[in-house]
Amino acid sequence: MSSGLGKTKFYIIMLTGVLIVAFMLIFNNNINSVTENLLSTSEVWADYDLDEVKLSQGDNFSQPDVSWEPYKVYETVRGIFMTGHSLGLTERFNRTVELTNESVVNAWVIDVKDDHGTMTYRSSIPMVKEAGADRIVKVRDFHAIMDTLRENNIYPIARIVTFKDRQIVAARPDLAIKTNTGEVWRDRKGDAWLNPYNREAWDYVVDIAKEAAELGFKDIQYDYVRFPTDGNRSIIDYGEAGEKETMAEAIAGFLEYAREELRDYGVYVSADIFGLVTTVSDDMRLGQHLETLVPVTDVLLPMVYPSHYALGTYGVAIPDKDPYTIVYTGMKAARKRAEALEVDGPKAVMRPWLQDFTASYLGAGYYQRYGEQQVREQIQATYDAGLEEWVLWNASNRYTWDALIEN
Repeated sequence: MSSGLGKTKFYIIMLTGVLIVAFMLIFNNNINSVTENLLSTSEVWADYDLDEVKLSQGDNFSQPDVSWEPYKVYETVRGIFMTGHSLGLTERFNRTVELTNESVVNAWVIDVKDDHGTMTYRSSIPMVKEAGADRIVKVRDFHAIMDTLRENNIYPIARIVTFKDRQIVAARPDLAIKTNTGEVWRDRKGDAWLNPYNREAWDYVVDIAKEAAELGFKDIQYDYVRFPTDGNRSIIDYGEAGEKETMAEAIAGFLEYAREELRDYGVYVSADIFGLVTTVSDDMRLGQHLETLVPVTDVLLPMVYPSHYALGTYGVAIPDKDPYTIVYTGMKAARKRAEALEVDGPKAVMRPWLQDFTASYLGAGYYQRYGEQQVREQIQATYDAGLEEWVLWNASNRYTWDALIEN
């Protein structure tokens, strides 16, 4: 028995040795083959100067440019305004989604960069970081917000406050509107403004728009896309550019530039304008002239809030108390002026901002409480003026939902 086991071990050892020798022979043959190939390759490259061959690691990541312009999605908007804080409050956000689904509302205008120049979400833009404009994040998971809007067929519009921006000016005073003594100019509320003549200031807000488009916004809506209207404007020095270009040319130039820069991102470019721009013939010394803006934007949003009009405007003694007449007069004029304008390309759609707030600050006798009737009157005035779109403004995002239910 033991003799048989010994022979078996001997045969196993012998077989193992044979296999090892065979493996080594095969391995050496392969090594020789590889070596010969390497030598022949070296001979091939012998006649070339490798110093002249330009290599870039970045080439590994280069991809052809993609334009999303053919995939633009346009919606006949019936919208509301939402702040970053409202998006960040889960209960309020979810409830507003529910109310939206139960109403005629199909779009949200969402703060991306607000009135102070601060961002709603964490940005990857270097100048935003430099200014600390996203230091306080209102919405941590913004992708989840956009997913919810998409799942509920809510059309996302990015509101970007353009030239009023105390945040970036604190970090980059060279981009600001200056006084004739070289200091940063401030309006009555103490806010600083980017200089609308400054092309680097243009790029800052356009870069923010590009980032918003990449997040899924379908419409970039520029607010405060104008020159300041209050404060001591007599001491402003706009620099050399201000002597060569009018305010209206600067604002139109910016919007035209923004639309061209955003063309491949598949978004529409819209702009908020003062309500009176619809009926006055000049630019009101703020750079907003209707006929100049119609060809360079996709959508114009006149802020025809009845509370914002002076007593007696359009023959209305107290404008806040006659919302239908104010909205109808302004928007009918805007539509007719746009239709009469002869341009080569497309013209901006008119989409008014309507009032869903009570302007008690006007004082007793000069305002009324806005509720279902007043909101419905403004919407009907918009339709009667020959338009289909509108958005409601309420700074606290508390809307009169009873007015927004389909009859």
